[in-house]
Amino acid sequence: MPARASASRRTVLRGAAAAPVAGFGLAACAGPGYGDDASATPTAPVDLGAESEVAKGGAKLFRDHNVVVSRDGSGALKAYSTVCTHAGCAINKLQGTTLICPCHGSQFDAVTGKVVQSPATEPLNELPVKAANGRIVAGPGA
Repeated sequence: MPARASASRRTVLRGAAAAPVAGFGLAACAGPGYGDDASATPTAPVDLGAESEVAKGGAKLFRDHNVVVSRDGSGALKAYSTVCTHAGCAINKLQGTTLICPCHGSQFDAVTGKVVQSPATEPLNELPVKAANGRIVAGPGA
């Protein structure tokens, strides 16, 4: 049976030095506001507010529900989960109609749900949405 080489002191020290750095990277992604409620997309219809809050060609981010609602040029509403498809972080920034993930910088079009900047490769999950009595209602069963 061949003899197994033992780890050198240098190899052990390199591994010990790298471990805290790797752990810090994970902690940074899991910090406050970086995905704490990422799994909390609506599981039932949720009243998001007045229909007038979303203008034609615009979008509104509803952080408390991890939902973005947009209205295309014809006036049709669309809703998407704002849980990033790359690492599951809650997206908390909307510039115009572009959603920006705080964890790794993925960007999505709020009107189509499509990725406009990687590292994400999958579009956002579309949610049912409707206007009822002047209110926006989104989520399963909407």
